[in-house]
Amino acid sequence: MKQFLDEKVASFNQPTFIENDPICIPHLFSKKQDIEIMGFFAAILAWGQRKTIINKCKELIERFDGEPANFIIKHNEVDLKNLLGFKHRTFNDTDLLYFVSFLRFHYRRFTSLEDAFLIDNQQHIPFSMERSLNEFKAYFFSLPDYPIRTRKHISSPLQKSSCKRLNMFMRWMVRQDNKGVDFGIWDRIKPRDLICPCDVHVERVARKFGLITSDKVNWKTAVELTENLKRFDPDDPVKYDFALFGIGVIGEL
Repeated sequence: MKQFLDEKVASFNQPTFIENDPICIPHLFSKKQDIEIMGFFAAILAWGQRKTIINKCKELIERFDGEPANFIIKHNEVDLKNLLGFKHRTFNDTDLLYFVSFLRFHYRRFTSLEDAFLIDNQQHIPFSMERSLNEFKAYFFSLPDYPIRTRKHISSPLQKSSCKRLNMFMRWMVRQDNKGVDFGIWDRIKPRDLICPCDVHVERVARKFGLITSDKVNWKTAVELTENLKRFDPDDPVKYDFALFGIGVIGEL
């Protein structure tokens, strides 16, 4: 199975994968903060048809005047009118305005979004993705008067979510293999600490291969899958996301 999955990783983990995947959005930028911001939005908005997701993210870039980081850090109240009317499924302009407010708050304190996932990182305690994602959600909603409706757009292990979108975003930012797909622009969180994104394609293929035994799809399911993938590569288990997702998408199962 390892040999088969390694071959599939090599097949899918290449620039041709980018074109029709939401990861194409952060690839439109070279500045680190732009990559982080649009990668974050692309991951958060990643449900539904991939073509629609990509189009909505491009609309968002236009509303940010083509410079997401500059807009978010330097915008004034008048500029925010550009964001009114944005909508993707249940994500609307109320949610977008709070996301922008949080990101401005964060980038005025730190130079990278990686710090948002290391807010309570203690050197003497090993890094835990579960703790990191729980603390990220608490940090994200630490601003006063956040919209209650917006909480549904940031998942956490505490609510038993598999955190598919956040885990996908973390993969994009953390994995470093110079294949031209994942960015590897974060270096304090390590590839070995990532949790495999567990979407419908990955889940279906992983079950077929006996890598998932749980009946439900929740945080424990994602952890179980990742632990099994560590048997193939303990330092970079999430690279097999390419294989499982790719096999599922092209119907090769």
